[in-house]
Amino acid sequence: MTREEGIEVGDDEAVRPGQQKLALSLAAAAMVPGIVLRFAGGHPPEPLAALMYGMAIVGAAFLLSWAAEVAQLDISAGLAIAVLAFIAVLPEYAVDLVFATKGGNAAEATNFVSCPAPKGSEESPCSLALANMTGANRLLIGVGWSLVVFLAWRQFKKRGEPERGKEIKLDRTHAVELSYLAVATAYSLFIALRRSITILDAVFLVGLFIAYTVRISRAPAEEPHLVGPAKWIGTFSTRNRRITVLGLFIGAAAVIVLVAEHFAEALVGTGASLGVSEFLLVQWLAPLASEAPELLVAGLYAIRLNTNNGLGTLVSSKVNQWTLLVGTLPIAFAIASSSNHGLPIDGHQREELFLTAAQSAFAVAVLINLSMSTKEAKVMFGLFALQFIAGAVGPEHIHSEVRIGTSIMYLLLATGILWRERAAIRPLLRDGFRTSYEELSA
Repeated sequence: MTREEGIEVGDDEAVRPGQQKLALSLAAAAMVPGIVLRFAGGHPPEPLAALMYGMAIVGAAFLLSWAAEVAQLDISAGLAIAVLAFIAVLPEYAVDLVFATKGGNAAEATNFVSCPAPKGSEESPCSLALANMTGANRLLIGVGWSLVVFLAWRQFKKRGEPERGKEIKLDRTHAVELSYLAVATAYSLFIALRRSITILDAVFLVGLFIAYTVRISRAPAEEPHLVGPAKWIGTFSTRNRRITVLGLFIGAAAVIVLVAEHFAEALVGTGASLGVSEFLLVQWLAPLASEAPELLVAGLYAIRLNTNNGLGTLVSSKVNQWTLLVGTLPIAFAIASSSNHGLPIDGHQREELFLTAAQSAFAVAVLINLSMSTKEAKVMFGLFALQFIAGAVGPEHIHSEVRIGTSIMYLLLATGILWRERAAIRPLLRDGFRTSYEELSA
């Protein structure tokens, strides 16, 4: 069987076209209200507008995710990696780009004395750009990584094998993603100590992403493991498959571009109208909308006990977010402000960045031996829940203490794990940066 003929599916892996058509239809239908509102020019209440635009982004993100999976059948491994990496961060990037651009315009208007909040808002666009980025990163690890472990454990328990579910393992090839993530994490701890994310930071992070892309493009080509609507589209004839994938790409990307700014503005307006923190809405609701497809796909992998693909996909996405997404923020800010100034970071944002980097350090330490236990997943989710709940409903005067305290807990735990597993550090980095994929696969 060749790729030109589409994928073949055994009886135990039925495509179920009816279900897949329904899933595609629901994703497309979710985009309709936001698109209608975008062009009709109505003025519904801000919460309703945020919901409609948010649904459009969720629907588009699902379509992009499915199209990206199927595209692996028709493009080279290296190009697939580059394209998929960009697509993975496109929804977050679109929202972040809006805030970074607004921040650049606002800072330029004050001759870079500050990045002021617009009239009627409590948060500056510079702050909101970082809110969306830190929320997306922390959600991916705190919820996504833990979710894969919990679902796999539950499936093993249902099969009467709870002991097998107490720890999941990654293939040796994932040392590549972890090694690059370790470098990005170490660098992000350094950024959290400064007052801006500069163009030099962008050069380093985007350069690191390019190096990662080049490294992983050397992986041997494999038939992609498609699930859901992607599996059904993969059974189309070559011509129909490519037309479908191209149409999904163009349509979903166009929707995201059209509604991203309106979604961002509606979130800010919702906070003002309901008396809810604009920062929290942007930090958690926007990333939740864009991360939904990845979390769903990873969850499906875990339920099918394909934990290597489930967790491996999220680790790869984390590399993309911590390099490409973060690295493009100062570029967007500089272009909008017609300057070489970096994206400013205030005291609150330094704490948010520090917490996000500390969580990433803990996550890397947990996977240093290419495995994660249910105990480690509980700690990972518990610490995420602690800072999330404290930030959402806790009194404002404890927010700073919770962020700093949780960051220190992450770093202490990471240090302890790295010391315990110190013998695994050098082999992992060697595999990540030097060992050939032929040897890693063997």
